[in-house]
Amino acid sequence: MRRFLAAVTIVFALGACRGEPQASAQSLDQAALERLVDSLMPSVAAATGVPFRSRPAIGVRSREQVRSYLLAKLDQELPPERLEGITTAYRLLGLIPDTLDVARLIVDLYTEQVAGFYDPDSSMLYAVQGGDRMQLRLILAHELVHALQHQYVALDSVMRSRENADRLAAAQAVFEGQATLVSMFTLVPDTSALSNDEFWVTYRDQVRMAQAGMKVFASAPLVIREGLIFPYVGGADFARWWRSNRPGTQPFGPGMPVSTEQVLHPERLARGDAPVSVRFTGDTSEVIHDDTVGELEIAIL
Repeated sequence: MRRFLAAVTIVFALGACRGEPQASAQSLDQAALERLVDSLMPSVAAATGVPFRSRPAIGVRSREQVRSYLLAKLDQELPPERLEGITTAYRLLGLIPDTLDVARLIVDLYTEQVAGFYDPDSSMLYAVQGGDRMQLRLILAHELVHALQHQYVALDSVMRSRENADRLAAAQAVFEGQATLVSMFTLVPDTSALSNDEFWVTYRDQVRMAQAGMKVFASAPLVIREGLIFPYVGGADFARWWRSNRPGTQPFGPGMPVSTEQVLHPERLARGDAPVSVRFTGDTSEVIHDDTVGELEIAIL
């Protein structure tokens, strides 16, 4: 579910970095969307380093249709018993208030933010009706990377893994980080700026400022806000490291990180510093929720 943050994050951050106002909203139909996707695919493939095997299926959806989709997706990705376990654990750790309706917050967050997304279950790329044209180009470039990734790796299977939340967060960071970086290389006029560390400091600051300006996001607990931002900010930093240190290769596949520690400190991935599992011993009969906590969530705690 975290991938739906991508569209707004990139748009506002890049718009602020480049000092450009947002374009006015324009209507969008299927034919216009297809033309835009066709125009972006060559640049996205070149920046990613692998060709498209086929054009992804694409469609336009209303915001109401997107909300219905998100509700169904939430039930699939976070079934009631898992959502209750995570919610209870976070409450006991003092990370969220007792009165928070987590399911409603997640849907409200993505409804507030989503402007386009790639659905690996149906292999469809969607644009949300009512956005502006500058946003749409950035969104489609980002989501086209996900469509391209899916043609080379079982994106739906990886993202559906539920036995290790830290490993899942690391995988999300790889996919979203690469999509964020490729989007920028595709659409930023002066790509030399992308090798400048100061640009990325500004980018990170602008991401947080943009999100803080969104009512629902600003009201969310820290653990949810950081969990949403990490794949794009931390993931982009990792993608930059990969591009510099392993040129000509892809960050997904057998060599991808298996922990948020390896994303945050890619030099540890390079030297084969694998995560070590640590478990509590004793009676587990009354355990409410069992999952893996890695460096990201430990830092938030």
